[in-house]
This record gives sequence, C-alpha cells and structure tokens, in this order.
Amino acid sequence: MKPTAILLLHCPDQTGIITEVTKFITDNQGNIVYLDQYVDRQDGMFFMRIEWELDSFLIPREKIKEYIDTLYAQRYQMQCYLYFNDEKPRMAIFVSKMSHCLYDLLARYRAGEWEVDIPCIVSNHEDLRYVAEQFDIPYYVWSIKKDHSNKAEVEAAEMELLKKEGVTSIVLARYMQIISDDMIKAYPNKIINIHHSFLPAFVGAKPYHQAWQRGVKIIGATSHYVTAELDAGPIIEQDVVRISHKDTPESLVLKGRDLEKIVLSRAVTKHIERKILTYHNKTIIFS
Repeated sequence: MKPTAILLLHCPDQTGIITEVTKFITDNQGNIVYLDQYVDRQDGMFFMRIEWELDSFLIPREKIKEYIDTLYAQRYQMQCYLYFNDEKPRMAIFVSKMSHCLYDLLARYRAGEWEVDIPCIVSNHEDLRYVAEQFDIPYYVWSIKKDHSNKAEVEAAEMELLKKEGVTSIVLARYMQIISDDMIKAYPNKIINIHHSFLPAFVGAKPYHQAWQRGVKIIGATSHYVTAELDAGPIIEQDVVRISHKDTPESLVLKGRDLEKIVLSRAVTKHIERKILTYHNKTIIFS
C-alpha cells in the first residue's frame, strides 16, 4: 500500500473550499485517491475527508500541516486533522469481567482486519487475564476500592502506562468504571464506549430487564465517544435486533451481547480508518 495523507476538516460553508484544497494537493503532485464531503445546511458547516498519495508529493510530510494551517485555516476558519496511513493507531483496551467484546476485538485484530497496534489491555479485575495471554498481549490490573478512595491513584498509573506505550485511543470493552475528566481531556474523542442499550433509552442498571418489562419489540446497542457527561457523548454507531413476547430477559442478554460486539467493532473500524469528524456532540461518518 502506498503511503497516503488523510486530511479531515470542517469550517463554515463557503464557495471554493474543495477547489482550493484539491488544487493545493494536485499542484504539489499529489494523487487524490479519496474525497468525501458533506454540508450541514442548518448550521452552514462544511465537512470533508480527502486522502492523497505521498510518493511524488513535493511537500515533506512533516511540513504539510503547517502549509495547510498557513494557507487555509485562518482564511476559512478551518479545523484540520492530518493523519498518515502508514502510522498505525495504538489502541488500548479497557475491560472488567465480561469477555464477549474483548474476544471480538482481539479476533479481528489477530485476523488482520485492522491496521492497528494493541500494546496493552487494562482492567480492574484479574478475571480476563487468560484472554490476554491467549493473544499474547500484556494485561495490567489496578483494583479500584469500593469507596473509590484510590481511583485518582489508579488513573494516574493508567495514564503513565498509556503515555509509555504511545497509546492514541482507548476502547472500553464493557469496562465498568466511570472515566475521569482528566483522562477524557487527554484523549478527546478518542475513547470509544459500547453501551448495552439504544441510547438515550433504558440507561442505568439492567437495561435488558427494563426493556423486557416494557414489552419492547426491538433492543439496541450504542457506541459513542466518551465525554464528561455520562453516556451522552457523540454517537458513532447504533443498531437494533427484533425480539418478541417469547423472549426472556436471559435471551435478550444473549442477543444484546451479539449486537454489542457488532456495533463496537463497526465504531472501532471507522475510528481506525480516520473516517469520523465530531461537531456539536454529533459525528459525521464518512463512507
């Protein structure tokens, strides 16, 4: 695969943005291999993802962002994010006691579905160490006391590990702890959670039991970025499965777990492929 640059941007919509950006790339002998754009007409905002090959590009990769900021950022009030396809994201996985999402993530990783490195798995319990050992990934445990009196100390140790391992994003694979504001600020729109219900419905404890008691005909799962407001971050992916009066709370849990794995993996895929922009607590997902 040829090395490419990936530029994600958003700014107030105005004439000439696509022309200017594509001209900048082609004038510098870049071959554009992907372009997707969207205009939010209610907010008057323009969003774009563009990718081009670097093998003949005249500007050194370490200078590209500087050029774009100088030429366009102030002129168009543009927010830009630049990535390179040969720089693999480094993704940490946080887990507690449930293994279904962890197994699914690691199976996809081992199968080569994702261009990503997973340097560590972090947990507050020893229960899933055997899973990490099966995939030969270091497993770190920091137990959190029931009164949370050591939570700040634990997160400081976790943050030190993440920094040491060069982690660029975190996936909460049913990690049953609230993430602190400090960690969220350190990884803005880079912590992905899976919620076992179709947010914003059935939040809190035992969502499948709540759904069963209400006699719902579908259940869902939601993957979103973590923000300071609990379970209210930008939604990346959602899906539902149909159920009937014949289902029990137990069968709902089984169906729900299958759905959680699928929804989380879709969200992780889009994040790894750098196809997500966030704006006003919503996501723009490029094709």
